Amino acid sequence: MPVYEYEHLEAPCKLGTVFEVEQSMSDTPLKKCPQCANPVKKIISRININCPKSNSELRDLGFTKLVRRDDGVYENVTARDGDSRYMRSGEPDTIPNLSKTIRD
Repeated sequence: MPVYEYEHLEAPCKLGTVFEVEQSMSDTPLKKCPQCANPVKKIISRININCPKSNSELRDLGFTKLVRRDDGVYENVTARDGDSRYMRSGEPDTIPNLSKTIRD
């Protein structure tokens, strides 16, 4: 379940000025603190998104990254064994083998 942050609008209680509450996405936002019953408001929190940094990390996660090199020519910088390093338009044998990355 997601964790949401709330901020006291008046004096904070022992939970602090800002506190976290685990709630379902379908739950209505809190209007009062569960500890002291003072009014609170839901605040926007930063989220942690972990993005792959390198081409090898992308490949390990099952992604294929093509970089345009020329008109109709793309370099497969995440090529796996048996994949063509360059993909050319009109040449279907140069398309990456997606059966290696897509699974049921």
